[in-house]
Amino acid sequence: MYVEIITPDRRVYAGEATSVRFPGSDGSFEVLNNHAAMIAALGRGDVRILTDTGAEKHIHIDGGVVEVLRNQVSVLAEAVISNE
Repeated sequence: MYVEIITPDRRVYAGEATSVRFPGSDGSFEVLNNHAAMIAALGRGDVRILTDTGAEKHIHIDGGVVEVLRNQVSVLAEAVISNE
C-alpha cells in the first residue's frame, strides 16, 4: 500500500509499506494491505511504518487525521515532532 504523511507546510514521508501503526485518539491501531476504507482521528504519538523492504520508520506526530482508501493511506498531521 502507498503511505503519505503531510503537514501544512511539507511532505514528511511517501512510499510503499506493508503495515502502519497509528496513535488513534482512542488507542493505537494498525492498517495492513487491502484494509477497509476508513477515516480516523489521530492523537499525539508515533506512526510506525513497516516498509515493503522490511525497514521500520518512526514518525512522531502531534495529532491529525488518517484516510485509508484502496491501498492508499493519507495522513494529514498537525505537526511532526520528530522524524527518525
